[in-house]
Amino acid sequence: MQTTRTIDDTDRGAPRRTAGWVGAVVLAATLALAGCTTATTSTDTDLSTTSASATDTTDAETSSDVETSASTTAETITDTAAAAQAFLATLSDEQIAQVTYAYDDETKTTSWSNFPVTFVERAGLNLADLTDEQRAAAMTVLEALLSDAGYETVTGIIGGDQFLHDYSNSTEDSLGQYYIAFFGDPSDSSAWEVQFGGHHLGINATLDGADDAITFAPTHLGSQPAVYTDDAGNEVQPLAGMYDSAFAFYDSLTDAQKQQLYQGEDISNLTCAPGGTCDYPTGTGISGADLTDEQKQLLLDVIANWVGLSDEQTTATALAAIEATLDETYVNWSGATTYDMTQGDGIHFQISGPNVYIEFANQQGSAGADVDGYITSGWGHIHTIYRDPTNDYANSVTQQAASGPGGGAGPDGGSAPDGGTPPAGGPTGAGGS
Repeated sequence: MQTTRTIDDTDRGAPRRTAGWVGAVVLAATLALAGCTTATTSTDTDLSTTSASATDTTDAETSSDVETSASTTAETITDTAAAAQAFLATLSDEQIAQVTYAYDDETKTTSWSNFPVTFVERAGLNLADLTDEQRAAAMTVLEALLSDAGYETVTGIIGGDQFLHDYSNSTEDSLGQYYIAFFGDPSDSSAWEVQFGGHHLGINATLDGADDAITFAPTHLGSQPAVYTDDAGNEVQPLAGMYDSAFAFYDSLTDAQKQQLYQGEDISNLTCAPGGTCDYPTGTGISGADLTDEQKQLLLDVIANWVGLSDEQTTATALAAIEATLDETYVNWSGATTYDMTQGDGIHFQISGPNVYIEFANQQGSAGADVDGYITSGWGHIHTIYRDPTNDYANSVTQQAASGPGGGAGPDGGSAPDGGTPPAGGPTGAGGS
């Protein structure tokens, strides 16, 4: 449930400066359902009309003609393709060349990371460089692709980065920078990919109208801080569902099952870091075969935080494939065993099976992004990864070694020390973890 408290600038220090478009996006999301008691700020709004105030009526209508909140995979593909084409129509020829790539271009595997954009160069266009109309059209692509809850999660993550930009002591210039790129031609009859992200976000959604299929593997969802207060005084926790469902699963286990699951107090970084190669380690912890039917459903509820970003049919299809091999899927857990963000350093869990690989890791450093009164490390700093060992990028390409200093991955595909802290001698700031 969302809680609200009012704060003033004495609580967190006066803001330094604001990346205006990010603030407008988050503000629009907040105002849409003001007072709604959800875990994050609401996003049931049309950003195309909200953000297009500097354009004429024709421009606003052009970017808001796309339906959102589809209920079937086919509807999502059609709506997202239409939104992408509408976005492309707002761009110059030079910008179109920057935002579009061949469907099988391996750049899609190296142009996203848990490092900031100053460390790993992203593909496509930086939304900060677009006009109000173009940004509105770009965000409409996300609205069409994601469910209301999925879009709310994404804008909540963006809002967290903006919060750090405005109030933390970090000097990292990349906070508030997000990129969009298309791999393949946006269409409702062939395969193509939407890539969107920045520091704590990396979405790779492949849409295939021919097969009526959407996959979000691989995707990186993160948050720093895990809980923050927006400019309207609302408390926002973008990834609350991950914590809630994970502890619901953990608490359902017997003592004997917990003994199988638990790996100790030490919290690991991501073994399969965003943008890195991975051998999908498995076999550690408790297997799905050792769970009751109720516990299996609770585990699927955890997984749904990653595969459930889009419409109901797409989510159901992905979960059905995972459920079919759940007996061969293993879960392990480290760190805290009670959901209390005031105690300990947080948690790490891994879900690994034939059709799913998920890691959740609390980062043990704030990477210099500290805000008085807020937790920005441990419980308050989340990195996650979702991958499908059988279907990353819909098998259009093979993951290459990540680009940039450290590239989001350390030895053997793991994250850099301290969850992505810049390599020794490299830039410093919030980009690390």
